[in-house]
Amino acid sequence: MSVLDRFHRFRQSDSWLYAVMMIAAGASLVASFVLSVDAITLAADPHAGLGCNINTVISCGAVGTSWQANLLGFPNAFLGMMTEPVLIAVAIAGFNGVRFTKGFMIGVQGIVLLALGFAYWLFFQSSFVIGALCPWCLAVTFSTTVLFAALTHLNIRDDNLFLPRKLQSGLETWLRLDLDLLVLIAWLAAMVVLVFVKYGSALFG
Repeated sequence: MSVLDRFHRFRQSDSWLYAVMMIAAGASLVASFVLSVDAITLAADPHAGLGCNINTVISCGAVGTSWQANLLGFPNAFLGMMTEPVLIAVAIAGFNGVRFTKGFMIGVQGIVLLALGFAYWLFFQSSFVIGALCPWCLAVTFSTTVLFAALTHLNIRDDNLFLPRKLQSGLETWLRLDLDLLVLIAWLAAMVVLVFVKYGSALFG
């Protein structure tokens, strides 16, 4: 068996997929914790000098004091503090061989899809409306994207999504060819390019 074949088989395994989910959710939890601490700091002093206030573009303070960062009336980061531990628990259980029902996995998929949509809404609000970037917010967006990709891979592999047979078969072919990995890499690279095209040298000013 070639190295590529072994890599492909490993990418299809529960160990790999749940480990990726665990790491991604863990990274998002850490970022959410830092953002939560920053939110409390900004609530006490909106002009507080945060460690990630580097310049006019990279500024957690500018993002954290915006209405978009408190969409539901409290800091968005608190949502991450509530949901990420649940996702980590699911990943740990799956990594250790627990088998979940299709209904449960669809529910998890829905939660992560909502988190992904919310993360990208804030990303575009931050980039094109607020005009500043928060490194910790970007970390949440990147890690949630990876988490969504791994979970979707898992649910397609296990036929959990009740998709039409033709679509399910086509997506399984994508997984066999590792095209989902190429799409993920291209998507994350496109995000980086978008940021550099939007702000250019101002990122380092």
